[in-house]
Amino acid sequence: MSWEPKTVFLCVLTAYITSLVVGVEDRQRDDECADLNNTTWREYRQWRAKLQVHYLLLTRRNMDCAQTFTQESLTNQSSHFNISLPTKIIIHGYRALGSKPSWVKELAQSLLRVQDVNVLVVDWVYGASFAYNLVVENYKEVAVQISVLINQLQKRGCKLESCHFIGISLGAHVAGFVGTLFEGKIGRITGLDPAGPMFKRADTFDRLDPSDAQFVDAIHTDSDYFGISIPVGHVDFFLNGGKDQTGCANSRFASMYGYVICDHMRALHIYMSTLNGSCLLKGIPCFSYEDFLKGNCVNCDTFKGTCPTIGLSGCSGITISPVPKEQKLFLLTTSSAPFCAHHILLQLEVSPLHKSAEVEVTLRTENLGTKQRLKLQTATTMYKAVLAHPVALCEIHCIELKNTGAWFYRQGDIHIKSVCLSEFPSIRREEPLCVNNFNVRRRAPWSHDFVQVCGIF
Repeated sequence: MSWEPKTVFLCVLTAYITSLVVGVEDRQRDDECADLNNTTWREYRQWRAKLQVHYLLLTRRNMDCAQTFTQESLTNQSSHFNISLPTKIIIHGYRALGSKPSWVKELAQSLLRVQDVNVLVVDWVYGASFAYNLVVENYKEVAVQISVLINQLQKRGCKLESCHFIGISLGAHVAGFVGTLFEGKIGRITGLDPAGPMFKRADTFDRLDPSDAQFVDAIHTDSDYFGISIPVGHVDFFLNGGKDQTGCANSRFASMYGYVICDHMRALHIYMSTLNGSCLLKGIPCFSYEDFLKGNCVNCDTFKGTCPTIGLSGCSGITISPVPKEQKLFLLTTSSAPFCAHHILLQLEVSPLHKSAEVEVTLRTENLGTKQRLKLQTATTMYKAVLAHPVALCEIHCIELKNTGAWFYRQGDIHIKSVCLSEFPSIRREEPLCVNNFNVRRRAPWSHDFVQVCGIF
């Protein structure tokens, strides 16, 4: 299976680290603020029959200090839970070493800065640690326990359609089964790189799918290893193709984080970045990532021109009804926060060639550069490609072309009939930037400066 190299590496690392922590007690401090739990190998062996699902509550009244939340909290006057507000439920995934997830508070606070809601964090670290296959056997029981709490919230006046589950990795499938138990009446489920191992070939009853909520969206960033490669929602955002993410190492000899979980966790970090309002990340519907990169998909006509966005906007901004199911969306990102990239469509037309050739195209904005190599053949004269540039089309200052083909067996001079740049999707509706009729000689780079200023819209 394609995820075996990372899995073997992770198992070896787990065995080594857990051998160091056997017998070490790491219990939660009795502080004023509640926190998620850690567990050790010894505790896991002693209590593995008990899932020990706990809940934490954060609201705008206690953003920095979580409260423990139970069914009794609904009648406790000191609880900050507000029945009249929507509720976000965060569910973490597999915890290989029994450690609590460090990102929970940041995600909760990002949600609260955008919306006045209740944020419930599901802590199931005890049942989510160490042996992945056993954790998968437990995830439905966790969902059942969560459903009991949701039933109590319903009795107190909470509406299912106001509940939004955000599940990370295996937590996405936990959320999906909660949705199954409530017959798809949950308002929304967001899956952040839903887990792939043991789920890709699972029946829809056993994994996240569009029927689990009124709207299901998913972000895919590691679909060749720990994430799932098939669509599981109404809309599925495949970032950079859904596999290798820019800025993450692709060698097992790199750091553990860089090789093992960077791609997998990128979905979470990009989701939090969009909540912080840095930029809109829009997905483009397309049959495949290869078609997308070839420039064959540059609009959102499937959604009547409105491109779905990652974040909290209702139905990802989709206004058509009914919402399509299992719609693949593609987009490019940069390597670091806020991950915003502008999609630039490069279109190149050349005169007929006698031999194959290769052209390197570079877009420059001050000290920023984006490169793309195009292999030219004798059978065609039109070429398209999609590039991810850090700034908008109107901020591109220069375009450079190099004839990079080998000296002996490739084309000499290349006559360029036209080279055009356009941005998509774009609200500005700029005209493409084009340069026409010039030659690119071997070992003689060609460049053209654009004189332009971004307008105010």
